[in-house]
Amino acid sequence: MTTEPTTFDQPWMPRENVRITDVRAIVTAPEGIPLVVVRIDTDQDGLWGYGCATFTQRWQAVVAFLDHLRPLLVGRYPGDIEDLLRLVRFTGYWREGPVGNNALSGIDMALWDIAGKRAGMPVYELFGGRVRAAADTYLHAEGADLDETTAHARELMAAGQRHVRIQTGQQGVGHYGAPPVAGSFAWAKNPAGWRVEDYLVRTPELFAHVREALGDGVELLHDVHSRLTPATAIALARSLEPYRPFFLEDVLAPEHWHRLAEVRAASPVPIAVGELATSFTDAARLIREHHVDYIRSHLSDVGGVSAARRLAVLADIEGVRTAWHSPGDASPFAVAAAVALDVTSPAFGIQEGHVYNDETHEVFPGMIDIVDGWLTPNDAPGWGIEMDEAAAARFPAGLSGHDAWAAGVRAPDGALIAP
Repeated sequence: MTTEPTTFDQPWMPRENVRITDVRAIVTAPEGIPLVVVRIDTDQDGLWGYGCATFTQRWQAVVAFLDHLRPLLVGRYPGDIEDLLRLVRFTGYWREGPVGNNALSGIDMALWDIAGKRAGMPVYELFGGRVRAAADTYLHAEGADLDETTAHARELMAAGQRHVRIQTGQQGVGHYGAPPVAGSFAWAKNPAGWRVEDYLVRTPELFAHVREALGDGVELLHDVHSRLTPATAIALARSLEPYRPFFLEDVLAPEHWHRLAEVRAASPVPIAVGELATSFTDAARLIREHHVDYIRSHLSDVGGVSAARRLAVLADIEGVRTAWHSPGDASPFAVAAAVALDVTSPAFGIQEGHVYNDETHEVFPGMIDIVDGWLTPNDAPGWGIEMDEAAAARFPAGLSGHDAWAAGVRAPDGALIAP
């Protein structure tokens, strides 16, 4: 026999008589990328909040996880953000990981949205106000060959970007961040395989080509996507030194992060890591143990904007800069949260950006856009963004396409490679 879960008592008398009445997930994919949004409703007319809980590859698990958390929150005062987050985190006993932390993060951001709306202030003012006007960004330039990547980078510069991440194709179909190239290795068990040896030659060629074509007036970044060993990571960094990269991203897989310190010590290029950190503790360790120059965590994976605020303080203490992960699989609410941190933290370094399509703007009225390379926070209360659920329903989410792509990232001998 099962019984319906009951609400949990408010542990103390709140300042105001406001209560949470519902917690639910809304899933939409206006760009074909599943986005999970948490909506928290209250018993006050017109008072609700939104947060991002997007774990694109396993979004259905996050939605199910939120069903477990709803009874913990209904009936509670939404202003006790820290206590509610601790309650959500500790009641499951086993904690951390991207599914639980994304659910937690969506709740966290939605509660901050409510807090801003109740105060009549943008969230960044609740964080102490600005230390800068806006966040400088970088966008991704890609192409099947060197000329295509360079042309794309030039287009981004013409639109106002001062920082551009460059990726280009190489033989095989498993390369990251660029269109697949149909080169083949006739001698191989997997003729379309990806070879690290080619990557280590191709990437310096890319930097040399782009730097010669575009000059020194742009900062260049590059994403390794966790595919190198410590020795090859150091070799790549040293080969790129003449081209002055802004940073190299994710040079090692998280299984090998304990060796990041030796890579960073030997690298003449700044190292940016953290996208695959699935807890605040993992991300904090990257900073505290001097593994990184830029912390690049995905806000939803580390516990939301509350956790990221702590990381930013720790980064400031340790001389590390922030570069929050924010591609197309971050919803506009996650972007707003990242920018609120960017403009309030002395540790800000750079903000990853994404240009969303018109359909996404329809689903998320009020979302902030990159203008001349800058992201500027809304001045409206909360995140300043709403959600059109009728529009969202027109873009139902399917399973992520990442699985099919990752399954094809194999070496010439057929072995899987970390995607």
